[in-house]
Amino acid sequence: MTTSSLPQPPRSRLGHAYREQLARHAPPGRPTAAARESAALTLAYRDRFLSGPAFLGETERRTVVDDLHTAYGLLRSLPERVFGGSVTALAAAVGLDPRQSALITRSARTGALLPLGRADLYHDGTGFRLLEFNITSALGGFENADINRAMLAYPPLEEFVRQHGLRYRDTLGCMVRTMYAECAPVLPTDRAPVVAVVDTAENFAVVGPRLRVFAAKLADHGVEGIACDLGELRYPGGRPTVLGRAVDVVFRYFLAEDLTDPATAALLEPLLVAVEQGRVGLFSRLDAELYGNKGTLAMLSDELHRDLFDAAELACIDRLLPWTRYVRPRTTDPGGARVGMLSYALAHRQELILKPTLLHGGNGITAGWEADAAEWENKVASAMDGPYVLQHRVRPAAEPFPADAGGVRELFLNWGIYVSGRGAGDDGYAGGFVRGSTDPAAGVVSMGSGAEVGCVFHGGDR
Repeated sequence: MTTSSLPQPPRSRLGHAYREQLARHAPPGRPTAAARESAALTLAYRDRFLSGPAFLGETERRTVVDDLHTAYGLLRSLPERVFGGSVTALAAAVGLDPRQSALITRSARTGALLPLGRADLYHDGTGFRLLEFNITSALGGFENADINRAMLAYPPLEEFVRQHGLRYRDTLGCMVRTMYAECAPVLPTDRAPVVAVVDTAENFAVVGPRLRVFAAKLADHGVEGIACDLGELRYPGGRPTVLGRAVDVVFRYFLAEDLTDPATAALLEPLLVAVEQGRVGLFSRLDAELYGNKGTLAMLSDELHRDLFDAAELACIDRLLPWTRYVRPRTTDPGGARVGMLSYALAHRQELILKPTLLHGGNGITAGWEADAAEWENKVASAMDGPYVLQHRVRPAAEPFPADAGGVRELFLNWGIYVSGRGAGDDGYAGGFVRGSTDPAAGVVSMGSGAEVGCVFHGGDR
């Protein structure tokens, strides 16, 4: 849709000012030209770049980052609050099988696990709503700052960013700092650490080229990176090596869902032993995804657990999380009344989305408003008592973007907001990017569904 008089969502003051500047100056050139000329960016996103950045006002940025850090702390506290301190019990509750649970519980006993995650959010016109919280080292986003830099090659944007005092955060730099903090006991002090970026052989066959770019980019942060699959690691003397180089840290790109494969678990065994013996660091620990599982969000949302949280924590949960529940025969509706899950789901199909707890990237998701009644009933009935959640639909507010032919294009954004550990002068914001779709009813706004990608600039509240 293209128009020049779309309503402005409350958070779009900077976007409105930027579009006004473009309208006054009618600048030549393409804002995405530099991004399209970048081999690394086109490898990741082909040529699907938004015509401008998304803007995050400073006050709003601080609010959502604070809420996400609160949510992260609540998710990490679930073993103690709900399961008597048992990581294994939490793993079983979110649907992991015994092999996955055993490996994750074992890994949780080693090293440290510091905040690092990507929240996927919609802005509904009044505030951000959390759809998923990806807590792992395999977050993507290491090119985020490259998109910012490429967009700044467009003179009107560079001028606007400078005039308004806008900034961006280098997501990869935040990841590397978190890795250093977690793996400090095993890192060398007299040379650059050697970091192996590792996925399974099956996954590496698909994402290997991008992981090689990732490994090469680590050099910008004083790290020697090597990309490989799990089967390429060798263990002479018990320490992992790859291509003859001793490895200081394994930067993990395989996920908990990959551990159901016995062959992968067997390849993982000597790595876990090396980690337990202090011969190598694992970033991040296997239990990271346990806290970012969709099922743990349902635990925060569920009426059953509200007495476990204080007033400030409940306010954050209510502000950030849409209604999310495990698919069980009985549940509570958004008003708190006890209802039958299936009958509730059938009556509210247009407002619900069904998600598996153990998959990522939009796999296995069914949006009720995209399914017919019979398909929806079958999906929900089949998911009953399984590793699935139902979540209330969040309708993203329209975000006006400059159109190539002039005027304004209405898009609907999935915001990827990254968080990392807090420190002196650092509030734990680790950058962001957005994926934009022209379809307000898209069940999943992703590159796979035709979305375009853009960068985020923040600040400007002065």
